[in-house]
Amino acid sequence: MRLSTLTDRLDEILRTDAYADIDASANGLQVGPEEAEVTRAAVAVDAAVATVDAAAAADADLLVTHHGLSWGGIERITGGQYRRIAPLVDNDIALYVSHLPLDGHQELGNAAGVADVLGLVEREPFGALGPEHIGQRGRTSDPLDPTDVATALDAELDTGGRGVQVLDFGPEEIEDVAVVTGSGVDWLDEAVDAGVDALVTGEGKQKAYHEAREAGIHVFLAGHYATETFGVRALSERLDEWGVETTFVDHPTGL
Repeated sequence: MRLSTLTDRLDEILRTDAYADIDASANGLQVGPEEAEVTRAAVAVDAAVATVDAAAAADADLLVTHHGLSWGGIERITGGQYRRIAPLVDNDIALYVSHLPLDGHQELGNAAGVADVLGLVEREPFGALGPEHIGQRGRTSDPLDPTDVATALDAELDTGGRGVQVLDFGPEEIEDVAVVTGSGVDWLDEAVDAGVDALVTGEGKQKAYHEAREAGIHVFLAGHYATETFGVRALSERLDEWGVETTFVDHPTGL
């Protein structure tokens, strides 16, 4: 498939343009000639030397990642930027990136994947950022206690062996859950205002402890990397449907 055709399809599905003014990431095609042909692709959470090397070992023409290389522009291709970009060019591998669009996609996104793990129903967008959303909210099929939620997340997410951290300050039974993956604890106030029982995210901040305790809400910290593998895996399935052979490059950070 022609690279420009593939990226146009991804941009349309992910509504890339809708996030252009609210995302520091330069979403879409970041590296590569649009006229290239793609027969094999690798998907990964991060664009890094390790994942580029793995894509090259898989003989991929394209690497699709959640975290890319351009965050508000690239002034100089030196140091770490050179170390990451050089192997893409040397191995003739294009790079396509979807950051917030892939967080917020209500079917293919990271938050949707976490919601699937918890079996949430009656879902709706959550995590407002400007006119868009980067998360999802839903209800549990049956009431869960905090241990149930942590166990479900531990069983399905690669947390790097450290387990899910729980700020256990909410009600005994959890029925209403908000999810914002990665560094989503900044949406704790929205979760409190929405009246949910728990916020599931990736990593926390010191202030979240007291904010959650004072508001009486559970916060589950399941790892930035661990909560953000779902989107690229879903894109891998879509690429397979389009006839592009795909490989998931798993490189957990434990963070």
